[in-house]
Amino acid sequence: MHIQLDYHPRPYQEIIHNDDSRFKVIVLHRRAGKTVYALYQLLKDVMTCKHPKPRGAYVAPLYSQAKRIAWQYIQDFTRAIPGIAYNQAELTVKFPDGRSIILLGADNPDNIRGMYFDSVVLDEFAQMSPRMFSEIIRPALADRKGKATFLGTPMGHNNFYDVYQRAKDMPDWSRYLLKWDDTNILDPEEVEAARKEMSEPEFDQEFGCSWSAAIRGAYYAKEMDQAFVGSVPHDKTLKVITSWDLGMADSTVIWFWQVVGAEIRAIDLMEFQSTGLPDIVAEMDKKPYNYAQHILPHDVRVRELGTGKSREEVLKSLGVKCTIAPNQHVADGINALRNMISRMCFDEDNCRQGIEALRQYRTEFDDKRQVLRQAPLHDWTSHFADAARYFAVTKHKIHENKYDNWNEAVNY
Repeated sequence: MHIQLDYHPRPYQEIIHNDDSRFKVIVLHRRAGKTVYALYQLLKDVMTCKHPKPRGAYVAPLYSQAKRIAWQYIQDFTRAIPGIAYNQAELTVKFPDGRSIILLGADNPDNIRGMYFDSVVLDEFAQMSPRMFSEIIRPALADRKGKATFLGTPMGHNNFYDVYQRAKDMPDWSRYLLKWDDTNILDPEEVEAARKEMSEPEFDQEFGCSWSAAIRGAYYAKEMDQAFVGSVPHDKTLKVITSWDLGMADSTVIWFWQVVGAEIRAIDLMEFQSTGLPDIVAEMDKKPYNYAQHILPHDVRVRELGTGKSREEVLKSLGVKCTIAPNQHVADGINALRNMISRMCFDEDNCRQGIEALRQYRTEFDDKRQVLRQAPLHDWTSHFADAARYFAVTKHKIHENKYDNWNEAVNY
């Protein structure tokens, strides 16, 4: 399928377009035109694909972002194509010969499982779960040998940084990093004005593509730099405490902790997507751990309309000894965890995704008021951070009541 689109790439965009690597990692400063580049490349890949019914996907961290950022662009690019059809409810563009492009959000991975793709764009990949590519997108490319493009600006040494580093030495991978003074598309006076109005770490991250700049609004980034991350083996002589964040339509996360005096060890972590409690408990029981107790959020006692039972009752019927975390304000819980993290040790392999989540967990920036919002941003990091927070507030309460060990803990 050959259709001329009304698009005139900038010189650096044209260089990347002409790169035929199957996997591209592209780090660009703000306002460099990365989304426009990516959507054109996605259209080009779908239009030139030889497979039957080619399908491309644009994935943003949130579904609402995909709609807000890319939907208008994709319509503008394709409106002149005869027979093109748009489904705004499903954010899908269908070509008359069966080709299609769909816009998706990484916040609902179950909507993506089972699909095939010939080309995928992962925009603002630094804000996605590390498992998004390896577990969801990569298998969807396998049978058709599809392409993938990773886009964004840095957010510390996270999954995007890891992909960028790996791309250097992997066959059929390429990588690009272009700062504001590499592209020369921004007025230098405007850049200097932005530099004066932004903090140095913010400017370095957004315009200088610095991997070492702090994440704006991150709650635990500084504390996580002080925490030990490495090999933290399970001590068979110690009991294990778990803390949960229960999801209904999204993730359930369980941290596995051991406490030795003032030292807190995060030895393991599990995440489940849309999984029933019996299956979760069965997987948890496969672990070689001697459990002391299981910390659950306070809303576990709410009865569900369908069954008339609370999830606490269901868990107790499955043999889970529930300790209910105190119903404290989120800000108090964040402070409790922040004060505890420097004494924590995280197993680098078993807790990799949770470590990254705690580093990235943050509040949003209010563009209109130019301030950080008070409430945390709800994204893939929230479930990991909430489960750790329930542990922190419960341990703090136990310390206040002068219990000597976890076996003396009571429900609150």
